[in-house]
Amino acid sequence: MAQHETWTVDRLHVALPHSALRQQLVTDVNMTGLEELPRRLEGWAGAAETLEAARPRIEAARAYVKEHGVLPPEYDDAPDMTDTVIDDAQGRRGAA
Repeated sequence: MAQHETWTVDRLHVALPHSALRQQLVTDVNMTGLEELPRRLEGWAGAAETLEAARPRIEAARAYVKEHGVLPPEYDDAPDMTDTVIDDAQGRRGAA
């Protein structure tokens, strides 16, 4: 299992930038059996770390949209990554 910085469920919840991800985290915490919960939370910690690392890019895109009303051109063909983040967090996509 990968070593992550110390996360609390509340900190994970705050780190997730989208309400759908936050709701999925809450659902996972509530519906996952205790024996599976550490692995599931490890996945969410990895997802939160990935999103935290992307924060400067996310904020730059938000600023661009605020100024120009559209996403920057490099995002025109970018896929929505929400499902990928959820799959990673839940260990459904190549997670250990």
